[in-house]
Amino acid sequence: MREILILGATGKTGRRVVRLLRAEGERVRPASRSGEVRFDWSEPATWENALRGAEAVYLVAPDDPAPVHDFVKRATAVRRFVVLSGRGLDLVGEDFGQGMAAAERAVRDSGAEWTILRANNFDQNFDEDLWHAPLRAGRLALPIGDVPEPFVDVEDVAAVAAAVLTGDGHAGRTYDLSGPRGLTFGAAVEIIARAAGRSIEYAELTPEAYRAELLAQGYPEAAVAALDALFALHRAGHTAEPADGVQRVLGRPPVAFEDYATRIAATGAWS
Repeated sequence: MREILILGATGKTGRRVVRLLRAEGERVRPASRSGEVRFDWSEPATWENALRGAEAVYLVAPDDPAPVHDFVKRATAVRRFVVLSGRGLDLVGEDFGQGMAAAERAVRDSGAEWTILRANNFDQNFDEDLWHAPLRAGRLALPIGDVPEPFVDVEDVAAVAAAVLTGDGHAGRTYDLSGPRGLTFGAAVEIIARAAGRSIEYAELTPEAYRAELLAQGYPEAAVAALDALFALHRAGHTAEPADGVQRVLGRPPVAFEDYATRIAATGAWS
């Protein structure tokens, strides 16, 4: 029976992939710095134990691209890699996503089967990190304008990853994963506010004002540069159109943002 190594197993996608695979009766090795199997990108001594017995790997790359190639090179017994990446990664520049880019290159050169999942911004960025605290405070301010974003539910990303890790016919493919329609960030905040039953403001910032706010909040320069590059990609419209990856893999449409907002509002996340 195959064993599947899930990197980033306590993260947004990883923990959901673990749950889905275990529900299907798969043997899973959940690996992270604080998970069931200890794994740290900065400590190569932890890699061997994580890889032991694994025939497939869900690869969530670190921000630092340096260790990724060596890790994949060591994974000689792995027959299948599924890499989580970002939509439009080849257009974003050097300040964002270099770890993901390194993972894409490494698995393509590995000789194993590989599939790449390039996702739009997650719905869950609004309730699990990035934009959760500003929404709770009643104001989200970003430099994105009226360019739409087809936000994707992480539950869909995890379902696609689980299907690709265990199913055939996906080798050598790159799937772009998005929600069913594009929304401006202002429209997304309106939907969240309505679902939460409270007032939340969306404010449009210039890129300069956004960088200044982040720095004032104590964000490191590298993180500010990465977010700046990400929003520059969005403003250019490269990821604005919905993609068909969820439909192609799962045979059903992706979850609508309104359904996500209703589901999460019921938990009190934005109250």
